[in-house]
Amino acid sequence: MATIFWGVRNISVLKPVFKRVLLKVSGEALAGEKKSGLDFNVIRSVCEAIVTCVELGVQIGVVVGGGNFWRGVKDGEGKIERTRSDHMGMMATVMNCLALADMLEQLGVQVRVQTAMQISAVAEPYIRLRADRHLTLGRVVIFGMGTGHPYFSTDTAAVLRAAEIDANVILLAKNIDGVYTADPKLDPSARKLETITYQEVLEQRLAVMDPTATSLSMENEIPILLFALEDPYNIVRAVTGEKIGSRVG
Repeated sequence: MATIFWGVRNISVLKPVFKRVLLKVSGEALAGEKKSGLDFNVIRSVCEAIVTCVELGVQIGVVVGGGNFWRGVKDGEGKIERTRSDHMGMMATVMNCLALADMLEQLGVQVRVQTAMQISAVAEPYIRLRADRHLTLGRVVIFGMGTGHPYFSTDTAAVLRAAEIDANVILLAKNIDGVYTADPKLDPSARKLETITYQEVLEQRLAVMDPTATSLSMENEIPILLFALEDPYNIVRAVTGEKIGSRVG
């Protein structure tokens, strides 16, 4: 496995506070400034952060979105039937899964891609016990195709997989550095919240995850750490307990 030194940072002194995590990465984040497609510099940086976490002994499952290629309802524009449009979005996540898997393997990490619908030529079918075994053996497991059902977001898939693999926390890596009282791009008075409850997120309709994902996380008492992926090292900061972003739970 390739050791990642992160410039002057000395990872040998770092201690993880979580044993098993579910990392959710938005597809848009993988596109970088291009806004669509894949930015391999971004992907490499994200994968280097994942490698560092693996070297620290953290077991990592990853759910990745597909918005850099296709966003079901939005891109369908009402001209494609909703179920089929969502299935196209699920296919988009697989391309991102394979890109992450290839880069991680180049960095010396063992990876398994599992998909909610069978696409056996390129990935394993999702089987919870098999995923658990892979994680225990130190492999990174990347979950594709969301939940395998239309009308459910990849955020919901992330919470579902986190519950199934008994993850200690959901790391929500997005294009914003935390939860705000309002959209900071539209409201200059918006305040960043260090902590907030699931119920407050639902009642105030804050854009952390969609309501279905938030409710599922609340029911299963899985904490969420939301932080910016602009600096991929934030993933390492999160697993080692450094205070970044916002905590929901």
